[in-house]
Amino acid sequence: MKLNKIATAFCTAALGMLMMTSCEGGDLFNINSPDWLSAKADSIAQEKSKNQGDDKIEGLEEDVYTVGATDYSSGWWAQFSKYYQVPEGQTWIAQFNLNINPAASNTYKNFAMIICNDEDRGAANYKEYGAIRFDNQPSGNSEWGDYIDRNLVQSTLTFDTDTDNGVDKLGGKVTLTVDRSTGGLVVTMTNGTVTKTYTQTTPLVNLNADPSNTNIRCFLVPEGSYISFLGSTIEPIGGFTSREDKQPLSLTLNGVPKKVLQGTELADAFANVTATIQFEQEVSATVKASELTFQAVPDMHSLGKKTLVAAYSKTYKGEAAKTPVIGSAQFEVVDKMYTSIGATDNSTPFWGAHSDNIKVNPGETFVSTFTNYTSGQNNWNNFVIVLCSEDSGTEYAVVRADNYGWGAGYDACTPSGGQSDWGEWLAAMDGAKVTTYITNNGNGTADIKAVMVGNNNMTYYQEYIGIGAVDPNNCYFNFTVDGSHIEFDDAIGADDNSTGFWGAHSEMIKVPVGNTYTTRFKNFTSGASNWNNFCVVLTRADNSEYAVVRADNYGWGDSYGACMPSGGQTDWGAWLAAMDESMVTVSVTNHGSSADVKCVMVGNNGVSYLQDYIGISPIDGDDLFFRFTVDGCHLIFE
Repeated sequence: MKLNKIATAFCTAALGMLMMTSCEGGDLFNINSPDWLSAKADSIAQEKSKNQGDDKIEGLEEDVYTVGATDYSSGWWAQFSKYYQVPEGQTWIAQFNLNINPAASNTYKNFAMIICNDEDRGAANYKEYGAIRFDNQPSGNSEWGDYIDRNLVQSTLTFDTDTDNGVDKLGGKVTLTVDRSTGGLVVTMTNGTVTKTYTQTTPLVNLNADPSNTNIRCFLVPEGSYISFLGSTIEPIGGFTSREDKQPLSLTLNGVPKKVLQGTELADAFANVTATIQFEQEVSATVKASELTFQAVPDMHSLGKKTLVAAYSKTYKGEAAKTPVIGSAQFEVVDKMYTSIGATDNSTPFWGAHSDNIKVNPGETFVSTFTNYTSGQNNWNNFVIVLCSEDSGTEYAVVRADNYGWGAGYDACTPSGGQSDWGEWLAAMDGAKVTTYITNNGNGTADIKAVMVGNNNMTYYQEYIGIGAVDPNNCYFNFTVDGSHIEFDDAIGADDNSTGFWGAHSEMIKVPVGNTYTTRFKNFTSGASNWNNFCVVLTRADNSEYAVVRADNYGWGDSYGACMPSGGQTDWGAWLAAMDESMVTVSVTNHGSSADVKCVMVGNNGVSYLQDYIGISPIDGDDLFFRFTVDGCHLIFE
């Protein structure tokens, strides 16, 4: 079981140095040493025994809970110990068993201690001094932070790379001490085999907003390991946890899919769901679906919104609980799962899934629409846009939904749109309708804009203007995710292609003068006639039309007569058969007094078909929009 609690520990400088000396051996412990030295050795041995074996450290109170998944699956920053608050001038000692995965091949698969100010993670004033990990790799990242000096670290086991053998030596009963008694900071981590110390003689900078508050907090974070906490000399925030069994109090479901395909069995649909169980004494644990009992209300078979009800009936130690606890979450049974990126339970990590690369020609703006779903853990757990070369070998910029990015061309851009209330924005992004605009300016720069309509119906904006270092003839983009997933679920027309002509329309997209706006969708057709495919409507803001053009070389309207249609197919039968599930890219260009519509249709046979309408005129360049409609077909936008 995973336990979402918080802990941390520290050790004295003297004890750490003595432990290191004892590991080195030598004449210090020779029986021929002077009596006073032998006595000193006995004293050291007695002190050491306090930290190993069954002897209890003075003042150590029972604090028994687990941090991290016992199957070693916890990633970095996924599970936390309790917070342990260490006042200035005091020393704190804790003990726990560190369980290392027998199959671990990386030295960092152990734990790190984070030292922070007297605030909760995520709080506005939360600040970190840094982190100290149990392994020691001078060329790696076994310590980090603005207030941690790596030169002050010593260890009896040092790794050259993070793939060296020996991570197993870090396991076992670990004693952690934080010593602030001498005005500086001394941290010792030891399991009797490996000892690591951090000795800082200068006082810590006070990172608390209140200068009179000189407390620090510490907590532990495992990675690919788990911690069985044993005891602490300082009571943690939230209190000690005893060994006594504990009754469950509440249940919260995690990772429930937003949508389930009709016909999926209950057990299969929710096999990856977990539940956080809150027990007595403020102990929590994460349990797998196999330990839960599920029921879908009212059923799993009909389409529509449903409620998943889960029950858990065990105590903390796995005995039968006096009263089971119940939790619920909402999901929807659908008959079609649209194209998506990332797992629907938002478990896909950063860079774990990508869309296809889509080309953006010079002077073109590519418009995409999708629904964004997020785990809600952090601002960055949302969609990410990668601006790159065709083969992704060159990244011009990577930009997130939350006003942050990086890359060769990112520094030249001007980001705007950072939200005034990030908490509100993050909550609104689960199920947000997003429209993105990726523009290749044709001069070595690019712009990225996102309009996000949240689940609270509020509209949020994010822009990255003037991204540099872009090859205008090799400009592509793709979407990726991070603890989120996106679904290209915008569709018009009935799935069975029964919608008649003009029976459904997409939203309108405005095209400014001198710009080309492009969008992509999948076209589905009844196959009855050539015109049973998409139509493009060029219009003004008031919906009065300039022209309507079809996929099959035909159109009408006041401005249609002046245009030059091209692309009529040589084999209309083959074209019509290929148009079902064809991938269509439509570009609309505003020349000021005329407009062009260009269509590229990649059929289900892999053949590309072209249809252009050049010189639609007259138009008012300041008032040009386009939208799509259907006729015995339906469209799903990507």
